[in-house]
Order: sequence, then C-alpha cells, then structure tokens
Amino acid sequence: MRWKQFFTPAKSINSTEAKQLLQNHELTDIQILDVRQDAEYQAGHIAGAVLIPLPRLSDSFDLLAKDKPLLVY
Repeated sequence: MRWKQFFTPAKSINSTEAKQLLQNHELTDIQILDVRQDAEYQAGHIAGAVLIPLPRLSDSFDLLAKDKPLLVY
C-alpha cells in the first residue's frame, strides 16, 4: 500500500458539480476514472472514462496522469 496516498487532498463533489466540471472543461484537460466493475462500465459510462475496477486500483496508479485533475466515480 502506498501510505502517501492518504495525504493527497481530495474533494468530494455531487453529481451536479461533476456535470458542470465536465461541461466547463475539455475531456483532454481532465482524467475520468470509473472504478466500477466491467459489466457496470459496459452498461454505461461517462464518455472518455478509463475503467480500473476498485479492487485493481492500487496496482494501477501508474496508469493515471499525475498532471491532470482526476474525477473518480
């Protein structure tokens, strides 16, 4: 486990705020992370979202851009 991850600031937002965030930014300026299971992702997801199911997230941090805001759902 990477203990430093617990000291990284994070802000929770509601669905209305998330929608506004996506409307006010280009998809290339934000990284969208879907942490649900594959079947849930296939049933529907936010355009441009990257799927990394929550159980695999700690092994996949290197796949995430460190220079972009991250929207996780």
